[in-house]
Amino acid sequence: MKRLLLASVLIVFCYTSALSQTMDEMWDNRSNGKEHPNIKWFKDAKFGMFIHWGLYSKLGGEWKGKKYYGSGEWIMSQGKIPAKEYEQVAAGFNPIAFNADEWAQLTADAGMKYMVITAKHHEGFSMYDSKVTSFDMVDATPYGKDPMKPLSEATRKRGIQFGFYYSQFQDWHEPNGGKNSWDFDESKKNYQLYYQQKAIPQIKELLTKYGPLGILWFDTPGGMTKEQTQSFIDSLRLLQPGCLFSSRVGHGLGDYKDLGDSEIPATPLRGAWESLYTHNDSWGYIQHDLNFKTPEALIQLLAQVASRGGNLLLNVGPDGNGRIPEYSIRFLRETGKWLKENGASIYGTSFGRIADQPWGVSTSGAGKQFLHVLHMPADRQLLVPLQKRVVVSKVYLLKGKQALKFTTHGNDINIQLPSNLPGSADHVVVMEYKGSLPDYDLKVPVTVSPQFSQNNIEAVNAALQGNGQIKSLTYSHYYGDWKHTTCITDIKDSTDEIRFNLRITAPGDYRVIMEYACEPASAKQEGICYFNNEPMYFRTLKTGSFEKSAPLIFIKQVAGIVSAKAGQAEIRIRPAFNGKELFKLKSVIIEPVK
Repeated sequence: MKRLLLASVLIVFCYTSALSQTMDEMWDNRSNGKEHPNIKWFKDAKFGMFIHWGLYSKLGGEWKGKKYYGSGEWIMSQGKIPAKEYEQVAAGFNPIAFNADEWAQLTADAGMKYMVITAKHHEGFSMYDSKVTSFDMVDATPYGKDPMKPLSEATRKRGIQFGFYYSQFQDWHEPNGGKNSWDFDESKKNYQLYYQQKAIPQIKELLTKYGPLGILWFDTPGGMTKEQTQSFIDSLRLLQPGCLFSSRVGHGLGDYKDLGDSEIPATPLRGAWESLYTHNDSWGYIQHDLNFKTPEALIQLLAQVASRGGNLLLNVGPDGNGRIPEYSIRFLRETGKWLKENGASIYGTSFGRIADQPWGVSTSGAGKQFLHVLHMPADRQLLVPLQKRVVVSKVYLLKGKQALKFTTHGNDINIQLPSNLPGSADHVVVMEYKGSLPDYDLKVPVTVSPQFSQNNIEAVNAALQGNGQIKSLTYSHYYGDWKHTTCITDIKDSTDEIRFNLRITAPGDYRVIMEYACEPASAKQEGICYFNNEPMYFRTLKTGSFEKSAPLIFIKQVAGIVSAKAGQAEIRIRPAFNGKELFKLKSVIIEPVK
C-alpha cells in the first residue's frame, strides 16, 4: 500500500501509455530480422478467403442427436468421439455439389486475392489424395476424387494465390498425434515419430503435387523445439522457396504474423500480418449457425484491419455436400461490389496516419490518405485533425471522383460532404497532399463531437499513473468464440490514475459513460471520474469473474452529465481509496445530450 504524505512530499505525476512505443517496437519481427523476398504480394493483397472443410462439415455440428455450438471443426474433441468411430463418417462423405470453378469465382467476385483451404485439420482427415495415409478423400470416401487439384488450378486461372492450411501437431486420428487424450495415452506419445511418419511427408506432398503455393498456413504448433522447427522450415523451403509460411509454425518463426482468432490490434503494426475472422460463429460448417456478418459489417471490418496495416483472412465453412452457405455467397459478392469501386483504399495500402476519429479510420497510399467514413456526421462536416501541417491539393470521393470543398485551419482539414450522399457501409474520401505525415500517434487528443450519437474513447488512448496497465485480454462465451479486448487493468490505489486528453469540437452537455468489467471482489468500491476538475463519484458494479471458464462481461455505467466548452478537455479516473483492482476499463463513451 502506498502512503501519500501531502504535507511534505512533492508528487510528480508521471503518465505513461503501455502502448506508446514506436512503430518499429510494435513490429513483430521474424527471428532472422529479414522479410521473405516474396512477401510483397501478401502485403498488397489485404483480403483473403479461408475455407474450413472436412468430415466435420458433413456432421454440421450434430453428433448422435446432440447439437454442438462453437467451432464445428472441433466436434470430435468436444464430443470425445473415438477415432475408430469417427472414421466411419468418411464412409458417407460424398460432396458431389463441390465445384472448383464456382468456389474460385466467388473468391474473385468477393475481391479476395488469395485462398487458404484446410488440407488436414485436427481431426486428422486428409482432404486430398495422400499416399501417406488411406484416411483421405480418395481412399476413404465414396467421392473418390481429389478436390484440391481442380481448386488449385481454378484459383490460379483467376490470378488468385492458392495455399493450404495444415495442422502440423494436432492430429486426433493418430496415436502419436497431438491432443487426443480420450483415445491415446498422452504420456506415451512420440511426437517426433508422428512428424516423421505423417506430418512432414504430407506437407511435402502438398508442396510437390499442386503447383506453386502462395502460403502454407500452419496451426497449433507443438512437439518441436525452436531449432527443430527451424530445421523443419528449412527442409520445406527447398521444395518451394517462394511459398510463405504463417507464424503458427511456432517459436516466432514464419514469414508473417497471424493474430489470435477474431483479433484486431488496438494500434497499427508494421510488417506483414493477418487478422482472422469467420463469416458466422463457427469455422467449420454448423447447420444451426446462421449468425452471418452482413455486407456492411464485412466492409467495415476490412477497413478497420487495413487501417492497422494488415490483411483480413475471412473464413467460410462449406457443408458436407460441397456447398458454400448461401448467405456467404450473397454477402461476399456484395462486399466485392464495394471493393470494385473502392478497392484503391484497401489494396496496396499501409496503415493510416490519422488516429481513429468518430467518423472512422484511415489508410495510406503514396501522397494520399483514404478516409473511411464509417459513421456519418450529422452536419456532413468531416473534421480531419493532422499532427502537422501539410499542403492538401485535392479532396474527392473515391467512388465517382466527385470533388469536395475543404478548408484548412492550422493543422485541421474540414471537408464538406454532399448532403445527398446515399447510404453506404463506408464512404471513402481521398485526401491528396504534399509533404509527409508522421505515424499514427496516440498522444493526439481524442475528438469528441456532438455530430455523432456517441464518441468512443478506447483504453489504448489512456495515459496512466501508478499501477495501471493496458492489456489485451482474451476470453470466450463458448468454445471457439474467441474475443480480444484491450482494457486498462490494475488500477487499485488512490494514487493510480487514468487520464484521457480530449478535444471538444462544440460546447454542450455530454453524458460520460464508463464501459468496464468488474470482478465480484472488486464490486462496490468507490471511484471518482473527473471531467476537467469537476468530480463525479460512482460505485463499481459487479459483472462477473474473469476466469478460463467464464467470459468478460462489460457494463456501461453513467458517471454523470457535464457541460463542456469547445477546446481541450480532460477526463481522469481513479479509485477514491486504496483497495482491490477498481475494474477493467474498456472505454469511456461520451454522448451528446440532445
